[in-house]
Amino acid sequence: MDITKNKFYALFERQQKNQFAVANTSFKTRIQKLNKLKKAVEETYREQILQAIYDDFKKPATETDLTEVYQIVGEIKFVRSRLRSWMGKQRVETPLTLTGSSSWVRYEPKGVCLIISPWNFPFNLTLGPLISAVAAGNTVIIKPSEMTPNSSRVMKQIIEAVFPENEVALLEGEVEVAQELLKLPFNHIFFTGSPKVGKLVMQAAAQNLSSVTLELGGKSPTIVDQSANLKTAARKIAWAKFMNAGQVCISPDYLLVQESVKEVFLSELQKQIRAMFTESPSQSDSYARIVNSRHLKRLMASLEEARGKGGEVVTPEQIETEDNYFPPTLVLNPPQDSTLMQEEIFGPILPVISYGKTEEAIAFINQKEKPLALYIYSKNRKTAKKIIQNTRAGATCINNSVVHYANHNLPFGGSNNSGIGKSHGFYGFKAFSNERAILKQHTPGAMELLFPPYTNLKKKLARLTIKWF
Repeated sequence: MDITKNKFYALFERQQKNQFAVANTSFKTRIQKLNKLKKAVEETYREQILQAIYDDFKKPATETDLTEVYQIVGEIKFVRSRLRSWMGKQRVETPLTLTGSSSWVRYEPKGVCLIISPWNFPFNLTLGPLISAVAAGNTVIIKPSEMTPNSSRVMKQIIEAVFPENEVALLEGEVEVAQELLKLPFNHIFFTGSPKVGKLVMQAAAQNLSSVTLELGGKSPTIVDQSANLKTAARKIAWAKFMNAGQVCISPDYLLVQESVKEVFLSELQKQIRAMFTESPSQSDSYARIVNSRHLKRLMASLEEARGKGGEVVTPEQIETEDNYFPPTLVLNPPQDSTLMQEEIFGPILPVISYGKTEEAIAFINQKEKPLALYIYSKNRKTAKKIIQNTRAGATCINNSVVHYANHNLPFGGSNNSGIGKSHGFYGFKAFSNERAILKQHTPGAMELLFPPYTNLKKKLARLTIKWF
């Protein structure tokens, strides 16, 4: 394929030609860029950000501040305080056999990068990876989701105000724009979305041997055992699940509740939902909407299927199609062959399943793909340890949910079906960097004594080297 005929090749080429100028910028210059982005998000465009996300799916302003603005500002603060050391020589030990030399790792930019971001947290999940890419010294093309056009419009204004186009550019448009961009030989592709689309991105990246970071999703389970503080667990789970109307990749996707406390816990969970969103969540200023009618219909179909197969639906209100409103909904004893239990829900439906012994919960989780997150509510340390040791997940919180995302010291990402690679803080910086190994010879080295021709003495020296060094 002649990539010069690609409609975005000219922009790609301008960034490609500029990549070494950007790569050779100092940590001070990169921090200046990040500070400019921080000011744009925190001050200049903050009100526009709040309004854009409300216009896209009626997300409460306070929730937007906490999950979008705060996360971006916090990431920038974290990165700028550490960037100088990250960019410096990362010295490593040199073995005795290489005496006379020194070794270090240099984190160098990968080059021209592509960020394809989702709609559920449009600013956070677009500008978060961008912060890492800029800190690492790359040029970047961004393709945000077409499902949140108001947010994309404001992000474009922010990017154009902060960066020249040959350094960072944002392209709006439908899925065809992403498909065309994926044909270009980017040095790195950062994608956030579903496992289904992630496979297509990886397939496209393989054509150019582009490295990838895939932040995907999956069915993140939550275990509540009989030792847990049920009120606290119910409160945290209700908040984590119904934040952003359940449209969160690390949202609790289903609950496994120990049989002995199931009824008490369910009563407490419903009480906490009412406390947060009132008896009529549709009238609450604290409850978001589904992003569009297509996703609303998808959720409606999944719920009706589960109901038709015997699942017990517990919901405070009716669905309102005109407003894309879907109430906080519990499904008790969901059929295991239903869509709700086979695919990521990505909405305010929470299946609840009971279990007897811890081994049953572990076996249930391990029947499915590795989740992006796994949450454990238990006062029993041995139980928590057992679950962690015998399951696999991108992350785990014990007696909490989703908050690990806000710790910039922790890597964020999944495993296999829930993702490839990590992001946030230093891990995001690494994702957009090549770890270049460097060895410098200062004086003649011992290895030179073993250069050919291989005399009997050198054979003996080689054997001694194998044995003792």
